[in-house]
Amino acid sequence: MKIIRAKDYADMSRKAANIISAQVIMKPNCVLGLATGGTPVGAYAQLVDWYNKGDIDFSEVTTVNLDEYRGLPKEHPESYWSFMHRNLFDKVNIDPAKINLPDGTNPDAEDACAKYNQIIHAVGGIDLQLLGIGHDGHIGFNEPCDHFPVMTHEVQLTDMTREANKRFFSSIDEVPTAAVTMGVGTVMAARKIVMVITGADKADILYKVFFGPVTPEVPGSILQFHPDVTLICDEAAAARMPQ
Repeated sequence: MKIIRAKDYADMSRKAANIISAQVIMKPNCVLGLATGGTPVGAYAQLVDWYNKGDIDFSEVTTVNLDEYRGLPKEHPESYWSFMHRNLFDKVNIDPAKINLPDGTNPDAEDACAKYNQIIHAVGGIDLQLLGIGHDGHIGFNEPCDHFPVMTHEVQLTDMTREANKRFFSSIDEVPTAAVTMGVGTVMAARKIVMVITGADKADILYKVFFGPVTPEVPGSILQFHPDVTLICDEAAAARMPQ
């Protein structure tokens, strides 16, 4: 594992965007695994800035997103489809046909999961997977449980996750209770992983994920077994990290 310490959120975002842009420049037709939530927004903004300056070209890139809420229409402002278009896709020259997210509107969750597994297989797997981390250690929507789910699956969101995400909705009652997410096995099959963590409130979980025991009760801890992980964190998130 490579650890990159950043001064603050802006510095962390810029460093993450550097790695992503290098991937796209070195392999223009790469497959990017993308994440949502508050942490990656700065990295996406930096990529858009470099695109506007002519430094990066997304025309051959394929994307696969980690997850999507169940039951939200794609056009809902808090669907991850909307999030990705608002923060990245609508601002760069990516081919809409090469954008992939799980189908949270499919009433048959098993079918939605199987189709997403097929898409990831068909594009040749993920070259670089961007990840954040939940306060309980979840990656994607792989919540703490008694095993590491391998493939794309439906998950019931924990109270902690729904509470963390309610800031994006008018009330907790509007936060979906379920999602479709890539499995831990799919994430671990990515050829390279970049995790971004920011803020003092993530210091404890950063320590557990990267320096504690590997357990499905802390899903992100499985990353300790991946051969090519880069952790980018700001000083506040690194507070408990061994020197």
